[in-house]
Amino acid sequence: MTHRSEVAVGKAGKGRPELAKARKRLGLSQDEMATALWVSPTTWGRWERGRQEIRPVYRARMAEVFGVPSSEVERWIDGGTPVDTQAWLLPDCNDLSLPATVEAAGRLWRCDVDPERRQVLATLPFVPSALGTWLSAWSYGASADSTAREGSGPVVGMADVRRVDEARQAFGRMDKDHGAGLVRPAVVDYLNTTVGPLLRGRYTDKVGAALMSSAAGMTAMAGWTAFDLNHHGQAQQYYGQALKLAKNGGDPFMGLWVLEHMSHQALHLKQSAQAVWLTRAAVDTAHHAQASPRVTAMFLVEEAWASAMQARPGESADKHTAKRIHRQLAEAERLFAQGGTDRDPSWAEWHDEPELIARMGMSWNLLGEHKRAATCAEQAVHALAAKRPRSAQLNRLNAANAYLAMGEVEQAVNSARAAVPLTTSLTSTRATDRLRAFAARLDPYGTTVQVREFRACLDTQLARA
Repeated sequence: MTHRSEVAVGKAGKGRPELAKARKRLGLSQDEMATALWVSPTTWGRWERGRQEIRPVYRARMAEVFGVPSSEVERWIDGGTPVDTQAWLLPDCNDLSLPATVEAAGRLWRCDVDPERRQVLATLPFVPSALGTWLSAWSYGASADSTAREGSGPVVGMADVRRVDEARQAFGRMDKDHGAGLVRPAVVDYLNTTVGPLLRGRYTDKVGAALMSSAAGMTAMAGWTAFDLNHHGQAQQYYGQALKLAKNGGDPFMGLWVLEHMSHQALHLKQSAQAVWLTRAAVDTAHHAQASPRVTAMFLVEEAWASAMQARPGESADKHTAKRIHRQLAEAERLFAQGGTDRDPSWAEWHDEPELIARMGMSWNLLGEHKRAATCAEQAVHALAAKRPRSAQLNRLNAANAYLAMGEVEQAVNSARAAVPLTTSLTSTRATDRLRAFAARLDPYGTTVQVREFRACLDTQLARA
């Protein structure tokens, strides 16, 4: 009787190419992968070549490291129906040609409307190492000489492009009011059924450039909604494709919008070094594009936030960095006061004064100026409560964290408690997780009446949601 492990090794004798692809998607060498799994490089090499059985304990560990379901790891190891893993690969920014960009974007959208592939996309890990290549391609890469195309699809005109822009703005309003869970399926379906055929159609160079820019905006919207649901690898896939589309369209302002989304994700994931790269690239792009003072100010604030997260002057007492961040924030305020221009892109309307104040508050908190941070967050809540519920909810939590850092537990709990009711009306995993994280920070005060009541209120509301 043949033992199961012998059968498995026999099937894998031709190698396990899907396992090797999974490692490369993380940007890891065989030695680095072996270290992550606590085995020798020789053992990992045998696993990839199909020369050695992989015990269950290591299969489980692989699922954790790769951030995928255990069933997917089993398929990589033992074989099975192949899935289009090419669509999972991070965008290839070495090939910025129009055909390659259109094909890669369309393949991503097709996979995201397929239930099986969508599940895999949603579990992909965030890969920090990919960002350097993308930024290099954005800053120095040469885009296509022409965006004209003679495809098999419909003839595309500027009216089609305007409809895509209008749809993105409508989806954006829905997202701001209700969260990503409601709007994301509609955005992805629109990309696949409407934008995809347009990209494969026939258009002039002028129409093609505008279409690439509009497709970039809608793709970035899909990435944002994945980010709001905490699907960070999936969001990163979309952001990379959006940056390629913006590059092909020759649109630095759309590229700025994508870079902002990417830096916001890096800040959320506390990838401070990558956030600094992204925000500096955005500031450089804003200068080269001669963006208005108002637009430039927002990216200066984002850079200050990233620098504060990296250096944490409030903890490290790094006075030199703290002074530099103070200067950045002061310059951002000065520029913002000068206002925008008629050249500002449509997305700049969201970069209003409450948003500027809210982002400055994040820097103040990291600088150790918690009272100032709480004041900024409260001002943002007051201005945003009626028009942007999710932003108001997140700023209530920003205020709560600032109060807690000052030791004002009761005020911190009161601020956070005001954010709880929105969990039933907002489909934002990110906002819900922020509430849970704040609740966990209350452990040292867990026996107090206020904290017990807050946690009970949160548990009840989350159960309803």
